[in-house]
Amino acid sequence: MFCTNCGSRQPDGSRFCSKCGSSLGGAAAPARPAGVPRPADEVDYVLYGDDMQLVEIELDPGESVVAEAGAMTYMEAPIRMETILGDGSAADEGKTLGGKLLGAGKRALTGEGFFMTLFQNTGTGKARVAFAAPYPGKIIPVEIKEFGASLICQKSAFLCAARGVEIDLYIQKKLGAGLFGGEGFIMQKLTGDGLVFLHAGGTIIKKELKAGETLRLDTGCLVAISETVAYDVTFASDIKSGLFGGEGLFLATLTGPGHVWLQSLPFSRMAREIAAATGAHRGENKGVNNPIGEITGGLGGALGGLFKT
Repeated sequence: MFCTNCGSRQPDGSRFCSKCGSSLGGAAAPARPAGVPRPADEVDYVLYGDDMQLVEIELDPGESVVAEAGAMTYMEAPIRMETILGDGSAADEGKTLGGKLLGAGKRALTGEGFFMTLFQNTGTGKARVAFAAPYPGKIIPVEIKEFGASLICQKSAFLCAARGVEIDLYIQKKLGAGLFGGEGFIMQKLTGDGLVFLHAGGTIIKKELKAGETLRLDTGCLVAISETVAYDVTFASDIKSGLFGGEGLFLATLTGPGHVWLQSLPFSRMAREIAAATGAHRGENKGVNNPIGEITGGLGGALGGLFKT
């Protein structure tokens, strides 16, 4: 059932709206008119930790949050967990099974699971549910409506969001950006008016670009951009720097106006360093470093730097 005053979803049998307090007449309110999107739930939250963060979300009765599968850390008793094929947004309401399967398939291409999990407070008081990032880094809250109608993110950046936010894929149309941009041709597109939680590696900083202002960055350090920002890839200053400078042959180029979120430690870089360290230790013989292993490892690192992701 829906509140006739604010349009928010309410548990069946509710007498008063948990959002605006309007009377629901003790019966199911009329269905929301066709074409009118359901506003995202307004959730409260607290962030815990520094490098291995956790976000605890407080839900009022009837409020819900959606999350990627496996992200939940704990939840209180009134929270009901449900696996859904869609993302719980207004765009998913009224879709046929085939439409929901298509949407789930598109989300799977962005790095998310085929299914998502909906957490709803079915009690009469406030209840809490918490989610954690899968690797060291930061969790950032983003209110989409403050940065336009949508946000473009790297694959797997989405952690959780207030119910009502639509999670879709975004196809990178520029060939160079898709091949060498570090994010590939497929990114995530988050649309709606609610609160979204993104996660990325290391420290995350936000920059605002004015119209025509350009920022160049390592191709793997992009987390998210507002849809007004132009994203492209350019060659490094010269071949010598690209081959031996360790920064790769290509740099991402972002041109304003709009907002940009950057990460200091892309997961691919962290995985590469761990793999290199593991390979070096395998080459050790009873505590003595193997010079051949160090030489080949160094050559491999230099060649790998040509096409950094």
